[in-house]
Amino acid sequence: MRVVIAEDNVLLSSGLELLLGSKGIDVAAVVPDRPGLMAAVAEHRPDLVIADVRLPPSFRDEGIKAAVALRAADPGLPVLVLSQYVEKLYARELLADGSGGVGYLLKDRVSRVSQFVEDLRRVAAGGTVMDPEVVAQLMVGSGLETLTNREREVLSLMARGLGNAEIGEELVITDNAVHKHIGNIFAKLGLAVSDGGHRRVLAVLAFLNEGR
Repeated sequence: MRVVIAEDNVLLSSGLELLLGSKGIDVAAVVPDRPGLMAAVAEHRPDLVIADVRLPPSFRDEGIKAAVALRAADPGLPVLVLSQYVEKLYARELLADGSGGVGYLLKDRVSRVSQFVEDLRRVAAGGTVMDPEVVAQLMVGSGLETLTNREREVLSLMARGLGNAEIGEELVITDNAVHKHIGNIFAKLGLAVSDGGHRRVLAVLAFLNEGR
């Protein structure tokens, strides 16, 4: 897997480069800003882009704007966004096309290297990985008040890209219970239950994006 990293913090970008290299992941380029990111992606055509939400010069939303622009130009380009906060507007834009290959993780909540690398591979393979806090904030005012606490837990785990068996292990419940909760979620949101895997997540997040 070949990646391009957009991160202006030298210590963090160097650390990411060393970490990924130790896991057999090829870092094609490390850039500090949006112009560098756009140029590096055009040159290297990576399997995955890792971008900080905040990049120079304003350190506000240049990184995630670049991610949205890259996916608009190349739909399905896998992008994992790292941030210290949730930018709901652009998070929804990233998810809007429903093509998969999207991740949004909060830096302070990335605690295990193995999980982080697994998340990278999941996004690169076309899956969806969302920090539960991102999902929680996207839920605000979205009409999901009818979901029970357990259903919200299941939805958050779905958004992290977990399958039914993994959700069951995480919550210590049976596969049948997981299936029932997911069925309830889709029924309450008026969404079809036919799709499996990450497409279920994209359907839910597309619903949130519409702000119904």
